[in-house]
Amino acid sequence: MTGRAGGATGRPPLTERRRAETRREIAEEAVRLFAARGVAATTAEDIASAAGISTRTLWRYFRSKEECVRPLLTTGLEALVREVRNRNGAVPLAESVLHAQHGEGAERDPRALRDLVRLCRDEPGLRAVWLEAHHDAEAEFAAMIADRTGRPVDGLAVRVEAGVLNTALRVAVEDWALRPDPSEGPPLGDTVAAALRLVARVSAPQAPRPA
Repeated sequence: MTGRAGGATGRPPLTERRRAETRREIAEEAVRLFAARGVAATTAEDIASAAGISTRTLWRYFRSKEECVRPLLTTGLEALVREVRNRNGAVPLAESVLHAQHGEGAERDPRALRDLVRLCRDEPGLRAVWLEAHHDAEAEFAAMIADRTGRPVDGLAVRVEAGVLNTALRVAVEDWALRPDPSEGPPLGDTVAAALRLVARVSAPQAPRPA
């Protein structure tokens, strides 16, 4: 994930947004080809052609063909961090994330993400990208929590809270994507919201037990 977004509103500058849009389009084409042909049978040249760019341009954006899918995993998380950073630090973290997930970072079309998560089960290269994206996200969450609370970013409590939040988001996406019938169960946003409510419930102050 990237660092803090620039600008007074927390939104990235226009050129950065255009670059992010290009990366997102490449990611969607890569997932479409991987799902149709398999990762081994899909080349970087195939992805570049489908995205309407040169292979040379593709390599400026990504280190490998598998990494082309990374924006599908990180774009929403990055936007979520920006949304939460702009919110009242006194509001509990899980509650802030719960409300922020419907903002700028809302998934515009979740079908590519669902296909990608399903591919990760059988494609080690894609699974490595999935795990790396969440590893990086956890560091961003820790920095966000440290900023909100004034605690050290490498403190145990901050790292645990970041890990819990990260895991809740990852498990929610996996739960939604791996359902046998996509039409059954709540949509992605509602599934994520349910996971965040569980986090909020666990982290809520407990009333003292009666003597």
